[in-house]
Amino acid sequence: MRVRDRGAEQAAEHAGDQDDEPRRIVFRAVSVFDVAQTEPLAGTEPVSLEPPAEPIDGDSHGHLLAPLQQLAHELGYRVSIRPPGGAADGWCDQSKREIVVNARLAHNGQVRALVHELAHALGIGYREHGRRRAEVIVDTVTFIVCSSVGLDTSGSTVSYVAGWGEDGDLDAIRGCAEAIDQIARRIEETLSVRSQALTDEIALAA
Repeated sequence: MRVRDRGAEQAAEHAGDQDDEPRRIVFRAVSVFDVAQTEPLAGTEPVSLEPPAEPIDGDSHGHLLAPLQQLAHELGYRVSIRPPGGAADGWCDQSKREIVVNARLAHNGQVRALVHELAHALGIGYREHGRRRAEVIVDTVTFIVCSSVGLDTSGSTVSYVAGWGEDGDLDAIRGCAEAIDQIARRIEETLSVRSQALTDEIALAA
């Protein structure tokens, strides 16, 4: 809401200038509704108010691995899904143009890891952003992309971003919002095209 600046208003009155009164923008607290305050309509089937989301430890989204690997190939990267010999879910070696994903993960976990490493491959490297900031940016992209396809990564993303986001590095999310959006959209478009192609295949088979 726009309000008058009292001090400037008094000065304007003293000067006899009432036409151009200075104003400033402020925010006012208002009441809002919470879902707990609502009741279902009589005679109707209740529906979930939460978006669909599958757990990260399942295999429901394994079909997305192929289009993600195709995007990696288009970027000039080789993808290997194999035991990495450590605790990491995966990594992106920009010098060797290679992405490795931990084969021990469930398919949904592999999708999450591959999206994460693709964000690195799309330009979010340690050299340009520093390790902490790059990881905050990349996992924000991962959360956005996975949420768009109904994959719940909040349990791992929140703690992961918080761990890397100490000492002010969470500002990377605000400072690099445009880059985050562009990279997320690029990966989402790849998955959207694949999903449409799969829908077309099912329709033709029917």
